[in-house]
Amino acid sequence: MSALSPTLPLPTVEEAASARVSSRALSACLQTRAETQQIEFFDDKGTAHPVRVPVTALRLLVDVLTEIGEGNAVSIIPIHAELSTQDAADILNVSRPFLVQLLEHGEIPFHKVGTHRRVRYQDVMAYKERIDAARSEALDALAEQAQTLRMGYE
Repeated sequence: MSALSPTLPLPTVEEAASARVSSRALSACLQTRAETQQIEFFDDKGTAHPVRVPVTALRLLVDVLTEIGEGNAVSIIPIHAELSTQDAADILNVSRPFLVQLLEHGEIPFHKVGTHRRVRYQDVMAYKERIDAARSEALDALAEQAQTLRMGYE
């Protein structure tokens, strides 16, 4: 079973608008030092059901609503989740064969379950952070070189 949904539907215009309003309303609840907040949900009969929610979960919910409000699909993955090679490749936006090469060269740790490779989500994200930092450094070096050679705007 895949940890990620292969195609997440984009929110409708109505869902995005509702998410923007909800995000703003919940953001106000985050301006507290309390560890939990109580919110109420109403069923079809109008009966209120109070629920105590950790503020950390509310922060996550605000982030999710903000993304939906911008028209983005959202997927939540537990940090300790184990991913298939296809799921990991999708996160890195690379092909599965390229990801398998990364695994076999020791760039990202993995283990096998039977004949299938499994990769921890946190290991995929650590690799992504490493390559993003290396790309940023290379871009900075190129920009500095372009300035030294007076190749840019002055």
